[in-house]
Amino acid sequence: MINTVCFFELPADDLDSLQDFYHQMFDWNFQKVPGDFQYYKIDMGQETVKGGMTARQDPQHTPVNYVKVGSARESIAKAVKLGAKVIVPQKPVPGAGWFAVLLDPQGNRIGLWEEDLSAG
Repeated sequence: MINTVCFFELPADDLDSLQDFYHQMFDWNFQKVPGDFQYYKIDMGQETVKGGMTARQDPQHTPVNYVKVGSARESIAKAVKLGAKVIVPQKPVPGAGWFAVLLDPQGNRIGLWEEDLSAG
């Protein structure tokens, strides 16, 4: 469904210890995503919003909610026009889609996600 939260991302300073916390707290499991980067899918054991965990990119890297959009490019342009700032430009997730991360006009991180199986 377009314009709804479809994914959340948790940054971690220590991936192993934070994964252990969420596993013990909520019985979540983690699966490494293929590739050279440290990214893990979160399996919460039920159909719900999907999640991931990654190494913290910078001190201000806080949890990010991603909103599914029809077009990442158009949504970025609209957000900038409305006062947002792009902090991670549109990038592909090969075979899955496109993402970008913005700061809204009050400094909150928000992610955009465009599903596109031909992305790459």
